[in-house]
Amino acid sequence: MKDYPNLDATAMAELIAAKDVKPIELVDEAISRIDRANPKVNAVIWRDFENARAQAQGDLPDGLFRGVPYLLKDLALQEGAICTFGSVFFREFRSGMSSAAVERMLASGLISLGRTNSPEFGLLPTTEPVLHGSTNNPWELSHSAGGSSGGAAAAVAAGMLPMAHATDGGGSIRIPASINGLFGLKPTRGRTPRFPPVASDYISVDLCVSRSVRDTARMLDVLAGALPGAMYWAPPPTEPFRRTMYTDPGSLRIAFATDDMRGRAADPDCVHAVEQAATLLESLGHVVLRDKPALDPDQLSEAFQVLWSAATAGSFELILEAISSKRSGRTARRALGDWRTLKLLAKLDERKSGLEAFEPFTWDLVNHARHHSAVDLMIALDTLQAISHEVAAFTSDYDLMLWPVLATPPMPNGWIDQNAGLNTMWDQLERYVPYTPIANFTGRPAMSVPLHWTSEGLPVGVQFVADFGDEMTLLQLAHQLEGASPWWNRISPVAASQPNASS
Repeated sequence: MKDYPNLDATAMAELIAAKDVKPIELVDEAISRIDRANPKVNAVIWRDFENARAQAQGDLPDGLFRGVPYLLKDLALQEGAICTFGSVFFREFRSGMSSAAVERMLASGLISLGRTNSPEFGLLPTTEPVLHGSTNNPWELSHSAGGSSGGAAAAVAAGMLPMAHATDGGGSIRIPASINGLFGLKPTRGRTPRFPPVASDYISVDLCVSRSVRDTARMLDVLAGALPGAMYWAPPPTEPFRRTMYTDPGSLRIAFATDDMRGRAADPDCVHAVEQAATLLESLGHVVLRDKPALDPDQLSEAFQVLWSAATAGSFELILEAISSKRSGRTARRALGDWRTLKLLAKLDERKSGLEAFEPFTWDLVNHARHHSAVDLMIALDTLQAISHEVAAFTSDYDLMLWPVLATPPMPNGWIDQNAGLNTMWDQLERYVPYTPIANFTGRPAMSVPLHWTSEGLPVGVQFVADFGDEMTLLQLAHQLEGASPWWNRISPVAASQPNASS
């Protein structure tokens, strides 16, 4: 296993197919690395090692990732597995079914070793849940690993394995990818299946964080395709993404900006990362122009807050159904409709656990949704759809948009005060994460590419946003950038401390 640190998931699958390595060898190596690194980063919060070993020695599906070790995010339903959603209230919950995305991932031959840390219900761009504690950044342990797929990204950046499951509802793939020096692609709305359906399906998608572009392209092939009856679907590709990614993208017209929609400049390191990327793109033959869509920031912020809180409340309600009906004899719909009943359920759980059942920001968002009507939600959706048309009109002259991922480099754990109240937190979050949500409510694919590191050695990704349904251009450009400015040889201090790690 001396070559393990230099293998991406694709290479692992190829070695297994050639019978040069056995799945159990890779699984045992991954387990060993988790045991060594996890006490430092706290990325893996539930382990399923014995089951993984048994699977590795049995019959595995003959898919694109047959025998490759993997970790699932603690928001994904997997039959029989603990799924806490990062919440004290769900600390003992085991799912009775697997989501469609999980079914497809496991059908590709991946072997799940456990679950990665996430903020409660995936609501924050940092991973610091009360239930499981903070996930630390492998590049600087005092800093955040980002969120909501912070555990997934930290696991990969710490050298535990080359790829892990992630989701993105407002930047939750791109943010931790940027912060941990990884590649992260958010697919088009409807590209990957979302079942069972939840209210956040309009903005949230499943995929992964990875060290290589080709791993992400393969995972997109594994997950691509809407289910019958799906509300959203993306135009199917003419060829698999894992093949078209090697095609030269040609000369692209790319609009870039380093300030947000309110005109606030990003941190100098984030500005430098984008400008440096623009220079690299020009050297590769692309046309790069400083330009951005002129959007109303107040309309955007207010509408997205209504949508975000409504999606949280809706998902919250559906998740509660399995437990609230057992605990109180009521359906979740009635429990959520009766705020006092829901508060009572939480109080009863607090007495049992000794911890608050739900975190303050979760309560704030659900309470915010309760004070808005269905009409307010429809107006918010109409507003965001109108902004989507404005973005589409702007990009009629461009192939891609280039922005920062975040307004700052990685920040320390605790920097976001999760007890500050909704208004204060919303302002801080809007300043910190002004760039990523646009791709979510417009449904466009977007990616974070690890092209810059600060003088302190912290990763800073840059973000590209494409037209609806055009992951192909993103992957082709990412492959080109991966060759022009390689990041594979950059590994975190935690990964470097693993045996046989190369630098």
